[in-house]
Amino acid sequence: METSGFRPGQARIVSIAALALGDDGNVEQSLYSLLNPGVDPGPTHVHGLTADMLEGQPTFGDIVDHLVELLDGRTLVAHNVGFDYSFLAAEAELVNRELPTDTVMCTVELARRLDLGTENLRLETLAAHWGISQIRPHDALDDALVLAQILKPVLLRARERKVWLPVHPVSRRRWPNGVVTHDELRPLKAVASRLPCPYLNPGRYVAGRPLVQGMRIALSAEVGRTHEELIERILHAGLAYTDTVDTETSLVLCNEAQPAQGKGYHARELGVPLASDAEFMRGIDGVVGGTGIDDFYDTTLAGAQFALF
Repeated sequence: METSGFRPGQARIVSIAALALGDDGNVEQSLYSLLNPGVDPGPTHVHGLTADMLEGQPTFGDIVDHLVELLDGRTLVAHNVGFDYSFLAAEAELVNRELPTDTVMCTVELARRLDLGTENLRLETLAAHWGISQIRPHDALDDALVLAQILKPVLLRARERKVWLPVHPVSRRRWPNGVVTHDELRPLKAVASRLPCPYLNPGRYVAGRPLVQGMRIALSAEVGRTHEELIERILHAGLAYTDTVDTETSLVLCNEAQPAQGKGYHARELGVPLASDAEFMRGIDGVVGGTGIDDFYDTTLAGAQFALF
């Protein structure tokens, strides 16, 4: 999509393109339209759309039924999906509609997880990396077509490298300004750190040995992968994520051998081992089983005296 500015609910969508893809990656349905935003079209030098070009075009309310039909039951995929979803949700609320979107995936975040070695993660850069022609940058339809073509090799690479797809649930909560922000699309670290781990903490990690379920893992800022991806892998493996570093922490992920500040430095001061996120990812598939909390407690003592505890 192209917009008249950067603030959903105030700036408006001036052109929109959406492609519904089948399991084979081919386009099954499509929607493309210029939109009359009812406001100044904004950065014409970027999207090339003038007020005269948009006069007489449909409004978002005119195309919302088609868009809802196309989105229903599908994951919304976009390059910087937080931006796109925020605008779509704001526009839908202005016409008293709600998007049927339950999950979203950001291809910027996915490309970052693949370590492609590109100079940046802009759409045109990824298109060039995969040998895909981009005819009209910042044209909603051309951008959507390019992204659809990029998605095939990107998903294949993710499967080959066993990279988890950054598919996130969408919060239905409406904030006072009616806008769902990108932060709502990401799991909060505070929530993840409070999730109970079903395994006892086996202690500190020892280099060269496998990770053990129940180990408490903290993340420094000095890592190459997103914290969201790492937290997903930590929790799925039966490890525990912690947002603080203390004597109970088993391992801190940090790509600097001698960190001078932050969680990495604090870990060194406490004698907590460090490992790079690359080392961690190499070992994540070899996590060994831990001691379950239920296994630890002697249930033979659970008589009447202990029934309340």
